[in-house]
Amino acid sequence: MFKFKSDAPARTAELARRLAGVLRPGTVICLDGDLGAGKTLFVQNLAASLGVQGEVTSPTFNLMNVYEDGRLPLVHFDLYRLEQEYELDEIGFYDYAENPDGLVLIEWAEKFPECLPEDHIALEIQRTDVENERVLVFRLAGSVLQDVYKEMEKLCQF
Repeated sequence: MFKFKSDAPARTAELARRLAGVLRPGTVICLDGDLGAGKTLFVQNLAASLGVQGEVTSPTFNLMNVYEDGRLPLVHFDLYRLEQEYELDEIGFYDYAENPDGLVLIEWAEKFPECLPEDHIALEIQRTDVENERVLVFRLAGSVLQDVYKEMEKLCQF
């Protein structure tokens, strides 16, 4: 586990842009945090750095957005509205998350921890008592993404 302290949305955005450079096909990042913590801000900046054109929005109502025009195909899930595990099958979650061709980002992953791929990087964005300050906590699950995780940790040293 490692942490990154952000004192402003712009700093969180900069971190996401930096991290985009070390991500590779097959990377799954599970994002957790309260409403308004900055999950979508992180995804938007990561996507922009991958070269995704157009607006990147949280797929709260669509449940999933697919962006294929960047350096890596990007699949962005938002599980907030889901209540039952069978709903993951209905949206094709396992098809994308188990053997991703590109990058998979999953917001509200904590709702279905038993359904997440064995190998992923968990990112929890925590609010603090200071306005606009966040602590980003990174954890590695499995061993396949260990090299990506180590590179991410190095990039969090700015």
